[in-house]
Amino acid sequence: MLLKLKVDYKKITGQDYKAGCPPNGIELNSTGPAVEDGDDQVDPWNVSTTNAKGVDYDKLIVRFGSSKIDDELISRIGRVTGQTPHRFLRRGVFFSHRDMHQVLDAYENKKSFFLYTGRGPSSEAMHVGHLIPFIFTKWLQDTFNVPLVIQLTDDEKYLWKDLTQEQCQRYAVENAKDIIALGFDVNKTFIFSDLDYMGSSPSFYRNVVKVQKHVTFNQVKGIFGFTDSDCIGKISFPAIQAAPSFSSSFPQIFNERKDLQCLIPCAIDQDPYFRMTRDVAPRIGYPKPALLHSTFFPALQGAQTKMSASDANTSIFLTDTPKQIKNKVNKHAFSGGKDTVEEHRKYGGNPDVDVSFMYLTFFLEDDEELEKMRQDYSSGALLTGELKKRLIENLQPMIAAHQERRKQVTEEMVKQFMTPRKLDFNF
Repeated sequence: MLLKLKVDYKKITGQDYKAGCPPNGIELNSTGPAVEDGDDQVDPWNVSTTNAKGVDYDKLIVRFGSSKIDDELISRIGRVTGQTPHRFLRRGVFFSHRDMHQVLDAYENKKSFFLYTGRGPSSEAMHVGHLIPFIFTKWLQDTFNVPLVIQLTDDEKYLWKDLTQEQCQRYAVENAKDIIALGFDVNKTFIFSDLDYMGSSPSFYRNVVKVQKHVTFNQVKGIFGFTDSDCIGKISFPAIQAAPSFSSSFPQIFNERKDLQCLIPCAIDQDPYFRMTRDVAPRIGYPKPALLHSTFFPALQGAQTKMSASDANTSIFLTDTPKQIKNKVNKHAFSGGKDTVEEHRKYGGNPDVDVSFMYLTFFLEDDEELEKMRQDYSSGALLTGELKKRLIENLQPMIAAHQERRKQVTEEMVKQFMTPRKLDFNF
């Protein structure tokens, strides 16, 4: 029994048990209680659950030790900004946070912060699920008027996928075009590729090395599940994802300042990277980054997994034609309806497992219209085919408009966004 406890201790903390020595930095080493059979699997590379409603996010908050975004915090964001909180906040798409109250305190006291989010460019075309953090990040940037850095982890994809460096860099540029097409301001936003920027920024690399020095091999094994057969690039990569959390990694933007807090909007599966970062930050003299966590965008086949770029049938890509969108939704979108029209009219459908309704929760702006759809579908007044039609009518113009904006993004514009430079802020 003692041996088993020691093994469990090492699995959770990444450290060998020593009597009388508590683990260093519990935020760093804890990925929460060990995952039991039947629990949701959530890590930076795998997301799965057996529940048709999707991942149990309340359980995940407990397991990861974050805080729930409650009505009080949403109201405070509205009060502080003078803006109606984004629909992603109102509907629980962003559901968990770390230190958001601290960010709001600083903002109220006229202290600045900056935003950081990222994208792992593993394919030429992004899908609609990839847009979620960027749509929300743009709202945060417009609302708070703060600088934004966007990391394209082409180095990560080279280490994890069967891709050449040239492919990863090309995907980074193509993904940057999709991100720029969302309307980010070039004067307030810096997009960078790891493979390019780290070689040209001594300040960035110095911060990577600082993080690397303060995290042991045992700890990254405990956090990320690395094994002895993983390449050393994977083991050292988490420090590269941590470095943009520190303002001193971007001296051209922040004028060498080290005291600015960072706010990171991201999907909850990226949290292990930033638990590690938050533990290391005070030990190397930097403020801990704050986080806002989003739920996962479900695959067409159901909420048991998230949408994946590697399976065309689970995903709606930003390159899809109106006809492809219609066919994918009609053919693959998991239904919460009954087997026959008669049964559905009598008993109603279940919007909580219906993928079309889930997608409308992300993209339909009108709260009242969405609630009416929920009630009508639950009562049987709205059929599955009609709900799918509503989703198709929502997605087709949205993606067509995105494609038009993307056509306007030139190579020169991408170069502007990706050139290290001063932004329109004085620090």
